[in-house]
Order: sequence, then structure tokens, then C-alpha cells
Amino acid sequence: MIEYIRGELTDLTPALATIEAAGVGYGLNISLNTYTSIQGKKEVKLYVYEAIREDAYVLYGFGSKREREMFELLITVSGVGTNTARMMLSGMSVSELCNAISTSNAKLIQSIKGIGKMTAQRIIVDLRDKIVALGIADEIPAGGSVAAPVNNAVRDEAVAALTMLGFSPAPTQKVVVAILQEQPTLPVEQVVKLALKQIK
Repeated sequence: MIEYIRGELTDLTPALATIEAAGVGYGLNISLNTYTSIQGKKEVKLYVYEAIREDAYVLYGFGSKREREMFELLITVSGVGTNTARMMLSGMSVSELCNAISTSNAKLIQSIKGIGKMTAQRIIVDLRDKIVALGIADEIPAGGSVAAPVNNAVRDEAVAALTMLGFSPAPTQKVVVAILQEQPTLPVEQVVKLALKQIK
């Protein structure tokens, strides 16, 4: 079992981080929260969740143990897979998600793409007591991210990240462009967070 990987961050997108450790490059699927926390760093340490299936061996990386614990809890809920859990942790911080679960705010959880009413209610019922028991609810929100200048790179990176999460490029680009027209100084991770709530 891999607990964490520490090494040089050789490549980074909002959905994938590549870390070189002992001459091996590890590709780890990440959330937007982790992307924000490691952006601009040369040396990083990511906690790992290994998803081993018959047809694939996939690594997920997390900037904190609490984010990994939240991810592991989410995937225990019926109807929530690894990609859905990652999307939830991209649309909301751990503290925001804990707050929504502890206050039974199903509507807020449903605002994340792919989460229906029944799944949102299952998440609340299954995890409300567990997040308190594990102490995940004590998660402190991370500081705000620095705004990036408006350019095509922000648009292209946001569209690429959303496409990697499973959305069609054409409607995705339309939503991303609309967001940037309204708020031209948003960094790519914020654009993706807003787009996750708007793409149908």
C-alpha cells in the first residue's frame, strides 16, 4: 500500500499531477482543492488512494490526510464512485462539504454535477455521524487563490480539466467562456468550480 508520494512536481493540470520520486513518474488524479494547494511548488507530498480494478490501476492524490479521508468516506456511499467523489472535492472544499452534510443541506450537495436528490440524501444519512467521529468536520478552509490574468490559456486549461472529468468539450467551452466574460480575472480552478455547477 502506498501511503504518500513525495518528490518533484514535473507536470500539473487541474485534474492530474505527475510526481517524480526515485526516478519513477507517478500520475495522480487530483481534485481542484489539491491543485490549488500545490500550484507553483517544485517539491510536493501527496497522500495516495489506490483504486485497483481488473482493467486499471489508478492513483488518486490528496494535499491533506483529511481530504483523502473525506474521499474514502464518499466512495463508501452507494452511487458514489471515485470520479464522482473527486468531482465533489473539486466543487467544494472539505469544510464546505462537511458543513453541507452536518446541516443536511441536500440542495447544496446536489449542485455538484452528477449528484441527484437520492444520492445527496444517502451521503447525508451515511456520513453525518462518521465525519464527526473522524474529526474531519474540523477542517479549516484554505486561503483564497491568486487570480490569474485573463487569456486563452485559462479557458483552454479549464476546458481540458472538465473534459478529463468526463464532460463534452463543446458545451463545456460555452460555459467556461460565459464565466470568463462575466468574471475575467478568475483563476482556472475557480472557473472549473463554477462550471461544475452550471454544466447540464
